[in-house]
Amino acid sequence: MKNVLIAGLGNPGKKYEKTRHNAGFALVDYFWEKFRENFGFSDWEEKKKLRSLVLIGKTENAKIILLKPQTFMNLSGEAVSAALKYYKISCRGETSTDLVVVHDEIDLPLGIFRFSKDSSSAGHKGAQSVIDALGTQNFTRLRIGVDNRLALREERDKLAPTEKYVLGKFSDTEFASLRKTLEEASTELLKHIS
Repeated sequence: MKNVLIAGLGNPGKKYEKTRHNAGFALVDYFWEKFRENFGFSDWEEKKKLRSLVLIGKTENAKIILLKPQTFMNLSGEAVSAALKYYKISCRGETSTDLVVVHDEIDLPLGIFRFSKDSSSAGHKGAQSVIDALGTQNFTRLRIGVDNRLALREERDKLAPTEKYVLGKFSDTEFASLRKTLEEASTELLKHIS
């Protein structure tokens, strides 16, 4: 039985709940809710050694480990690296399907998600932290689109700065759109890891 690690990136704490930068946390939470009974997922447990919240479920062929690093986004690689070692998962050889890193993507519009394999961080600091910690980009990324700035222009012809925007909270309408995306992405993610 193989181990599959799905690491949702985000920032811990109440201050960051429902922020765009926490789309990775939102996806693993949704995946847990959607497939909890199917795979007998445990409840979230804090693993201090891994600096993460963790829960585990099983399919016929795999143990699925959901991870929410508690290191803050820019240090996500520390937690992901520790979890890979702890659960004996390797990213060497062919492009690995045993590690999926899920994060927000400012270069995709809200409502869109994309899988990518063996790709650069494209400036995402959480993804870059994982690449740096592992010494490879040989893993799968699930990028959740969060850009809705054209609809939310602060001033005429001026978009909100990226850092300020991703740390902002989803509006109720945006969150409803995100939930639909999380549902579709979770279904595709299950196919990816099966």
